[in-house]
Amino acid sequence: MSLTATYRLGTRLFWRDKSMLFASVITPVGLAVGLPTLMRHVTAGGVADAAALAHASLSILLAITAFMNITVALTARRDQLVLKRLRSTRLTDGQLLLGQIASTATQTVALIVVCTVAVRFAAGVPLPANPLAFAAVTIAGSAVMSLLGAAYTAAIPRSELAAAYTMPVFLVAAVAAGAMGPIPVPSWLRPVLDLLPTTAVVDAVRTGELVVPFLALAGWTAAGLVALRWFRWEPRRS
Repeated sequence: MSLTATYRLGTRLFWRDKSMLFASVITPVGLAVGLPTLMRHVTAGGVADAAALAHASLSILLAITAFMNITVALTARRDQLVLKRLRSTRLTDGQLLLGQIASTATQTVALIVVCTVAVRFAAGVPLPANPLAFAAVTIAGSAVMSLLGAAYTAAIPRSELAAAYTMPVFLVAAVAAGAMGPIPVPSWLRPVLDLLPTTAVVDAVRTGELVVPFLALAGWTAAGLVALRWFRWEPRRS
């Protein structure tokens, strides 16, 4: 087995899991396309409001398709002892995790591209003015959220609770980026929310400023790599 095979395995399992397919593909895509389209036709702001919501909806795709998907998938494979069996191959622990993280990040980037094109035709939202910057920040954000999702599995006691454990992350990410509308938050909390990786990606897409978002993503990458020290390959013994 090679690293490429691990990547292909993660991709194949991603598209074959019908229950996760609905949760991590259909639902976030429906929200990321449907909400801006609705906003385009029911608000006075029209395209401007639709564009703002389309950008904010990137946080939904990152939180669900990247973070939640890899968390649920790895937790289930851990409890089914699939990870333990994969670990008996010649691949190192790092290669096994890298294959899964890269696979999840790739699917997330693909869905972001699909949604970006879809809202262009459905809601008139302009395509990114700087495609290269957009690609760079969405790829980086997808990779970071996938990494954090893999690290987060250490906090989940068993696979049945994985979806519930990821829900607070999704809600905080969506509220912080404005994907649920202009929800007021305390003034002291706003700077904290702006440091979230999902908010960093949304801010970069909105403003075109990349330095601060990439610094935030670099910090989360370091935190995720440190947290992977507690990654568990087998379920807890009761």
